[in-house]
Amino acid sequence: MTEPSGPSASVPSPGSGGAGSLSQTLSRGLRALELLADAEAPLTIAELSQSLGVHRSIAYRILRTLEAHSLVMRDDAGRVATAPGLAALARGVSRDLQTAALPELTVLADELSMTAFVAVWDQHDCVTLVTVEPRHSRTALVQRPGTRHSFASGAPGIAIQSAVGEEQWAKLAPGQPYRPESTLARTRGYAVSHDEVIGGVSAVASPITVSGQLPAAVSVVYFGSGRDEETLGRRLAKTARLITARLN
Repeated sequence: MTEPSGPSASVPSPGSGGAGSLSQTLSRGLRALELLADAEAPLTIAELSQSLGVHRSIAYRILRTLEAHSLVMRDDAGRVATAPGLAALARGVSRDLQTAALPELTVLADELSMTAFVAVWDQHDCVTLVTVEPRHSRTALVQRPGTRHSFASGAPGIAIQSAVGEEQWAKLAPGQPYRPESTLARTRGYAVSHDEVIGGVSAVASPITVSGQLPAAVSVVYFGSGRDEETLGRRLAKTARLITARLN
C-alpha cells in the first residue's frame, strides 16, 4: 500500500462529498496517538501499522515525526507508547476549567471514595477532561482522561444536555436526540445512569455552566447501585457550583 505524495495528499472530509479535504498524513498521525493512548501496553510498529491500515514504512515515518515532537517514545524492544510531550499538550486543553476543577475533584473523590471527573463537550461525544481517584480506596473505578462516550449514554452526557435545554440542543447538535432524562435532570440539578456505558457501573453528574462556554459536567462513577442518589446528586451539584465560582 502506498501513501499519496505531495503536500496536497488528502482524504475527503466527513459529509463533504469531496468538496473539502483533510490532510491524510495528519489524520493518520492523530489516529496513531489515539491508538497509543487507548492501548493497555506499548504497541509494536507492526501492530500500529495494522490498526492504521497502512504499510509499516508509512507507520514508521509517522512515528518518527511524532517522536521528534516528543509525543511518542520507543522502548529498548522498539515498542511504542505515548510520551510526556502529549501530557504537556493536554494541560493546555480547557486550562482554566482543569485548574478550577482539580482541587474540588480531589475533595470529592476522597470524601465519597469514588473516582471523580469532569467531562466536556467534544462534537458528537462526551469526553473526560480531568479525573481524580480516591487516595484511600483500592476498589475505585478508573476513568482515564480522554475517555469518550456518546451523549446517548451516561450521566455526564445527560447533565450536559440538561444545562443546554432541548431547543438549544437541537441547534447545537442536530440529529442527536435530547434524552427525556435530561428534562428531569434540568429540574433537579443532577443526572443519574445505571449500566449504560459499562455494565454494572452507575454514575451521577451535575452540569457546570459558565457564561460564554459550552457546558461541562462533574461526575462520579461507582460499581453497582443502591446508593443514596439524591444525596450524591446534591453533593455533585455543590461541587459544580464551587467550580463555577472559581471560573467566574
